[in-house]
Amino acid sequence: MNITIQQATMADVTGILPITNHAILHTTAIYDYEPRTLQDMQNWFTTKQQNNFPVLVAIINTTVVGYATYGNFNPKEGYKFCVEYSIYVSENYTGKGIGKLLLTQLIQCAKAQGMHTMIGLIDAENKNSIAFCEKLGFTKAGLLKQVGYKFNRWLDVRFMQLTLT
Repeated sequence: MNITIQQATMADVTGILPITNHAILHTTAIYDYEPRTLQDMQNWFTTKQQNNFPVLVAIINTTVVGYATYGNFNPKEGYKFCVEYSIYVSENYTGKGIGKLLLTQLIQCAKAQGMHTMIGLIDAENKNSIAFCEKLGFTKAGLLKQVGYKFNRWLDVRFMQLTLT
């Protein structure tokens, strides 16, 4: 399996959309309730580009099988060197090392942009994602109890942190 990690283009958004919508509809990885439209995702991508935030895609043959990005952790100026990352892999390709390739490259992008800290917010019940982050050097940085609500239950959020510099 030959996996290519590259900067996304607007054309890749059509491959990113079903991955995002699967996560919305079937997981607690995204705390949205409603699927996004292609226009929503095109606007999201344009905003990422305007803010100089990377959007990386994992490609097998010509198919987008995962993506990763980051954005402002908090809009206040004092947080400008801290980013919050997001990474999603198609349900058909999990457990194949794609997430590690994406996040490793995303960390390099953050370092190149002079970021100091990368934060991940993970559903506290998602032990696999927490362990995944720890393997890449992230540490547990806090737990917020019952701050999310999805699938008719309250969700705790685990903060994961990586100091980049």
